[in-house]
Amino acid sequence: MPERRLAIVGYGKMGKLVEQLAPQYGFAVALKLDEFNNTNFEGITAENFRDIDVAIDFSIPAAVPRNAQGIAALGVNLVIGTTGWLEYMDAVKAAVDENGIGLVWSPNFSVGVNAFLKLVAEAARLLAAEAEYGAWAWEIHHSTKKDAPSGTLLKLVDEMKKAGYTRAIDVGSSRAGAHPGTHEIGFDSAADTITLRHTARSREGFARGALKAAQWVVGKKGFHEFSEIL
Repeated sequence: MPERRLAIVGYGKMGKLVEQLAPQYGFAVALKLDEFNNTNFEGITAENFRDIDVAIDFSIPAAVPRNAQGIAALGVNLVIGTTGWLEYMDAVKAAVDENGIGLVWSPNFSVGVNAFLKLVAEAARLLAAEAEYGAWAWEIHHSTKKDAPSGTLLKLVDEMKKAGYTRAIDVGSSRAGAHPGTHEIGFDSAADTITLRHTARSREGFARGALKAAQWVVGKKGFHEFSEIL
């Protein structure tokens, strides 16, 4: 089977890691866009994206809608690993629908985190009617992470609410050092405390998840979450 051609949009730490791992997933990196060749989205052209099978975006939140709209207009399927862009969700969904492409997004492409989401939702469901239990949600990431709280923590809180936990959830964030990411959900009562925690050891899990999503979305249409793939 011939290698599929991959575009990387955003060539920082995550983009470089995706490039390093791409051959293991059957991809050849045919295009890399960054702040030097795509400052004003000038790199998103029909010529650059000719024969590209899928693009992976690990850019910055403010760039996501224009990246997605431009790439969708070229008929190229997309994986968005950038976080902090949820305010632009409607515009990105509209671009997917209008252009008939496939897109996969997630606040976190770690397989472990997506399992953690399900565990947290189940805990919230079990404790929803137990009024004596209060809840908190906390995360820590490296000092250069741009959004706080993280998209993953917001997703965790959203899943708790969807599971029926209607009481207040105290939300907190920390930014320090080079930490790749820890997310913690807790429930506390006078009798006991329950703590659920996921700790990432490196960024590798996020890159592998995005590449797994890229494999899956080739030939697909519609707006999808990574959790659908697992």
